[in-house]
Amino acid sequence: MQQRRVFSGMQPTGEAHLGNYLGALRQWVALQEQAECIFSVVDYHAITVEYDPAELPRRVFDMAVSFLAAGLDPDRCTMFVQSDVPEHTELTWVLNTVAPVGELERMTQYKDKTEGMESIPAGLLNYPILMAADILLYRATHVPVGEDQLQHLELSREVARRWNRQYSGGEPFFPEPQPVMGDAGRIRGLDGQAKMSKSRGNTVGMLDEPEAVWQRVRTAVTDPQRVRRSDPGRPEECNVFALHRYFTPEPELARIDRECRSAGIGCVDCKRMLAEGIAREFAPMRERAAEYRARPERVREILGDGAARCRALARETMQGVRERMGLTAWTEVPAGG
Repeated sequence: MQQRRVFSGMQPTGEAHLGNYLGALRQWVALQEQAECIFSVVDYHAITVEYDPAELPRRVFDMAVSFLAAGLDPDRCTMFVQSDVPEHTELTWVLNTVAPVGELERMTQYKDKTEGMESIPAGLLNYPILMAADILLYRATHVPVGEDQLQHLELSREVARRWNRQYSGGEPFFPEPQPVMGDAGRIRGLDGQAKMSKSRGNTVGMLDEPEAVWQRVRTAVTDPQRVRRSDPGRPEECNVFALHRYFTPEPELARIDRECRSAGIGCVDCKRMLAEGIAREFAPMRERAAEYRARPERVREILGDGAARCRALARETMQGVRERMGLTAWTEVPAGG
């Protein structure tokens, strides 16, 4: 039986934020103790929308620093930059030959991103195929995903099935990757509505100083029916309280719940405690990030070593792909046909 191998990636948006941490990085840190893990800064995914090429290298570096600051250990997992392994795009083309266009057009994220566009880049349609290639290139057995990525992972499984059936005689050359669901679910932004993201400005930087954390958290939306401090609150409807679950010990969380319902605590106080909890948890990450920023050559070394290992794995996979697809057999055709 194949060893449990985990793959996941994150786009280089610069320093990671609260949503990245709760939705992915926290889980990745735990998984590196349980399985063989490969984590990537997926820069090819980042170029499917308009971006500044001059800023991309800094964003890649900052995301790599965030990986390390969050607790990913290069001795326990492999970290690399996607574009350093050219087989990602090679396998993407191969999988394009079996991926069903109808399924691609039904992707919820594709519909959301292209709404209102007059001219749609093909990269947005093929984005899930690149994601499938990322996973299947390393023949990963498990992928940590949020609810919003389950549809893409199911497409990866379908693509693996189709390729195996057509070129591997039904034998599972590519495993059908299984989802690893975290406990965070869908993380709502500080606005209480949209998904937490840097582009929407509804999050907190993972490496922000305590005062910056407070300035962001103080803008958070709370229970919309609690207009005055004397109004009883509904913690189950409050996004600030939902975030407390990740940063506040259970006894204190229970106290906040009681005092919110009895109007014994105000929303500003609740936000202040959340900001303190976030800043406290992120303190060691800020320290690690500062250490790595002072040694950029170490970050480059980690990513370079990771890319070298991934290139070896990728070459092995692509050799098997080419053999099964008849892309190498032409060398064995005898002279004269």
